[in-house]
Amino acid sequence: MAAESELQNSREKNRRDTECSVVISQEKVTNQPVIFNPDFFVERLKHEHPQAFTDLVLSHITRLIDLPGDEFAQLIGEAEPKLPTHSGFMRSFNFLKRKDKGVVFGAPLTEEGIAQIYQLIEFLSKNLHVEGLFRVPGHSLRQAALREMLNAGAEIDLETGDFHPNDAATLLKAYLGELPEPLLMHRHYHAHLKIGALTRFDDKGNKTDVPDKERQVEVLQLLFMLLPAANRSLLKLLLELLYHTARNQHANKMSAINLATMFAPHILWPKNVMASDLQGNIEKLNNAIAFLIRHAQKLFKAPTYIKEYARLYYTGSKALQSKDDLTLCAGSKNESVGGVADCTLSSPMTTEAGLTCTVRSSETQSYTEAALRELYQQLNNMPESATKKKLIRQFEKQPLPMPPLDSQMPFNRKHRRSRSFGGIIK
Repeated sequence: MAAESELQNSREKNRRDTECSVVISQEKVTNQPVIFNPDFFVERLKHEHPQAFTDLVLSHITRLIDLPGDEFAQLIGEAEPKLPTHSGFMRSFNFLKRKDKGVVFGAPLTEEGIAQIYQLIEFLSKNLHVEGLFRVPGHSLRQAALREMLNAGAEIDLETGDFHPNDAATLLKAYLGELPEPLLMHRHYHAHLKIGALTRFDDKGNKTDVPDKERQVEVLQLLFMLLPAANRSLLKLLLELLYHTARNQHANKMSAINLATMFAPHILWPKNVMASDLQGNIEKLNNAIAFLIRHAQKLFKAPTYIKEYARLYYTGSKALQSKDDLTLCAGSKNESVGGVADCTLSSPMTTEAGLTCTVRSSETQSYTEAALRELYQQLNNMPESATKKKLIRQFEKQPLPMPPLDSQMPFNRKHRRSRSFGGIIK
């Protein structure tokens, strides 16, 4: 019961996290705030300018991980993924087996199929206490009956006691394993391996063995934004379920790495391969899925700079959004030099007294922007080295002014490696 209550509270929190109150009137704050989805402009940009959005995301992915030309071509779909394969009887048998596919099992991923499978996910979320969940197999006859009902599109009452949680867990893994393509997609396979290898740099710009978790989360956020809508929807539901399953490992004995061992073959491994075909990458793949489970609640949010870019593109507003920025702006009011910046009181915006920074000298701003672009050009012309990568990462953290989306140069898909989105705006 405690696990069910915790999961319900998490769902309520997630719903609250997708809303924020923005007061845009200069009058007294009312009890009817404007509800605003912080990812609204991101979704709008993705819908109205899909190619430009994809190029924007890709430019940041290639800034964070090294993807050689062939792997980058696979990521954007311009080349067939080069994956480990297994030839022989096993491959032929699996191919024949997938010919006998139903409406849900063995069929391509659709929203209708997700709606059917969600019945299993919802049932399992209420039974997180079951020991060995996802590890202990269910009863074959009950599973066959449940599979037939799901394939028929039936609405099933799983609370009657006719089916055990292990039946639903086994069928969920079977559904994922029988998808024509892994949930995380073949074209993203090499990117996931690269993400798992990201480590921190020391003060001299040399790589260490310490995982760079912040950068791993950032790349995954970007990568998941490239997933088809159905894949992203099901992945979010699945990872939320596995996250709460791992949080109840004191009862079910299933930690994140245990769950990853169960699910990596179904959602990340290339199809039609055996363990011996993965050339020592099994541990890396398992660790990659375990990382997704542990950080599930962070991975489906757009990075701050993507949200800010989309907001600026549609609103043209440079109003400060965070409390830290407001404090910084208030502090600079008395410290500004040469009349570069001035902070004035404005309409309240999520705080009792909002602040807006206005630029007094456009000439100074233009000179600064030109100098930043020139500096960035010089960095890009430096020979490839760990020091260069460190400097570019530090430079990318600074907010650069962005031109209108339509005026940007198109993303060069033929280039072996995109340096950063800064290269687009030069």
